[in-house]
Amino acid sequence: METQHFKRTLITTALPYANGPVHIGHLAGVYVPADIYARYLRAKGEEVLLIGGSDEHGVPITLRAKKEGVAPQDIVNRFHAMIKKSFEDFGITFDIYSRTTSDIHHRTASDFFRTLYEKGVFIEKTSEQYYDEEAKQFLADRYITGTCPHCHNEHAYGDQCEACGTSLNPTDLCNPKSVISGSAPVMRETRHWYLPLDKYEPFLRQWILEEHQEWKPNVYGQCKSWLDMGLQPRAVSRDLDWGIPVPVEGADGKVLYVWFDAPIGYISNTRELLPDSWEKWWKDPETRIIHFIGKDNIVFHCIVFPTMLKAEGTYNLPENVPANEFLNLENDKISTSRNWAVWLHEYLEAFPGKQDTLRYVLTANAPETKDNDFTWKDFQARNNNELVAILGNFVNRALVLTGKYFENRVPACGELTEYDLRTLEEFADIKNRLEKWLDTYHFRDAQKEAMNLARIGNKYLADTEPWKLAQTDMPRVSTILYVALQITANLSIAFDPFLPFSMKRLNGMLNIERPEWNRLGTTGLLKAGHPLGQAELLFEKLDNEVIEKQVQKLLDTKKKNEKAFSRAHPVRETVTFDDFAKLDIRVGTVLECTKVPKSDKLLQCKIDDGLGGRTVVSGIARCYAPEELVGKQVCFVANLAPRQLKGIVSEGMILSAEDAEGNLVVITTGKTVGPGSEVK
Repeated sequence: METQHFKRTLITTALPYANGPVHIGHLAGVYVPADIYARYLRAKGEEVLLIGGSDEHGVPITLRAKKEGVAPQDIVNRFHAMIKKSFEDFGITFDIYSRTTSDIHHRTASDFFRTLYEKGVFIEKTSEQYYDEEAKQFLADRYITGTCPHCHNEHAYGDQCEACGTSLNPTDLCNPKSVISGSAPVMRETRHWYLPLDKYEPFLRQWILEEHQEWKPNVYGQCKSWLDMGLQPRAVSRDLDWGIPVPVEGADGKVLYVWFDAPIGYISNTRELLPDSWEKWWKDPETRIIHFIGKDNIVFHCIVFPTMLKAEGTYNLPENVPANEFLNLENDKISTSRNWAVWLHEYLEAFPGKQDTLRYVLTANAPETKDNDFTWKDFQARNNNELVAILGNFVNRALVLTGKYFENRVPACGELTEYDLRTLEEFADIKNRLEKWLDTYHFRDAQKEAMNLARIGNKYLADTEPWKLAQTDMPRVSTILYVALQITANLSIAFDPFLPFSMKRLNGMLNIERPEWNRLGTTGLLKAGHPLGQAELLFEKLDNEVIEKQVQKLLDTKKKNEKAFSRAHPVRETVTFDDFAKLDIRVGTVLECTKVPKSDKLLQCKIDDGLGGRTVVSGIARCYAPEELVGKQVCFVANLAPRQLKGIVSEGMILSAEDAEGNLVVITTGKTVGPGSEVK
């Protein structure tokens, strides 16, 4: 596809949910990459906007508010302020960081809905849902609890049983109760509006699969998987009292579904920032839109939001969606509910002034194409062995030696040796190398390229040893330190998008304003005789004691979680061996796996069971993509009575283990065995 030239770039970042603080996973997956890219484009002199904000509607916020006995607005006010400050503290250069409870957002989202409504885009459907007669409101899935029909857990939710992991509908529960009043809900008809994604499937196939094959493989692959499974209409409204009211007659008590109103926040925040010129950023074909998100938001930003924009008809579609995978913590999934995270505000309490150290480590471990892991030992090693020993060491030696021998002034450049010229040649094309990675969203590789420049500088000083020549050949020392200082000035350009706080300090030591990006790779950035500032250490070593304190903090959290998990999941009552022996558990190979239509939670698996084959429906869609299971051997209950789920007869149950976060991992075998093998 021919590359199009754009005049300006609008960068958006996923809106963090304002029911808790932000952690390193957020920073690594979305905000540091977006900031690196925005800083890079600005350094090149391009016209850029970086738009962010808090997502402040939805059921989890109302549940937290109810639990704390406060209003939902109190919850979002608290966490919006905390999140905004964390981003400011880490140098995320938003042009605006606003929120979805603002007046302008309510107006923008309402107007957007009205436009689609008046164009006849939506489908209206009436269905029956649970209603709380005491509270006088319809109940979202998480507002309903009851007894799981599978494992008889009495505290299952209306969307899932967290004891056995089974995906549920509210009507599956036995003895359902309202979380709000505790009363038994009744079924009542309710009307909602749906976005017909299926009608836009041909457009999406052409736009994504044909016109954007350059997208990252993880993004392109997930989009293709959704499209191949077939899209279904998706509700854009809910029965809630917290959110943006549906702006049509007869919609009392209904609000816009949070997934519909949240991405419109990008538009409303741009309008808030630029009330008179916002449209050129959203509707001018010479503007490109880039969405920085995590992989859990791919479907919304690549399929749902583009469908909304296409249906409206006047907006640009995103040019790229460089979504990242997830960052784990010490080989375990980051979990806010289990407090298994490194919170940004707590990090700065433990490591004041070390924002760039975390930015560097998170970029070095960026989960760009697969999940990656953050460990405190790696954090320490990268700080000590790379930031201190390579970048900091070179800069300090160059500046200290200049101060010692040339009274803190850039020395003159004499005759360059062949080795000097080879060294200068070695980094002459660093601008092109960096841009190759930055333009394609490979920030990890770009940062490596910048660090390679510091390695060139270190090797140059180590090989030339100017401190040994100081007694016999000061003209040669002058030339060596001139070259070393040119490398130092180049480093201040190359690292500026990645380590903004440190590079600001380095520019102070060099007594210069930030050099222009287009001078990267050149010499003559510092003229002979230019006075330098005072040399300081850019980075400092982290000792074992500091790191061990953070490791112990996580170990204490893990112990606390294990105790809580054991209390919440006690061993069930003893059964006899004869009872257990009634279960026929076997191994089967998944031959085919597809998403069950009109369900976000169910997968339909065709299994080779060694007995002629069978179909099993399993509620593991939120933990597995269909293609992940094909070819996998799974353990399943073979003699479970058949049960109809979404019109499909399920002939068994795939066994899975559930962690404290409610994530499911299918039980399989260590070695391949024949289909139909019994588990004993």
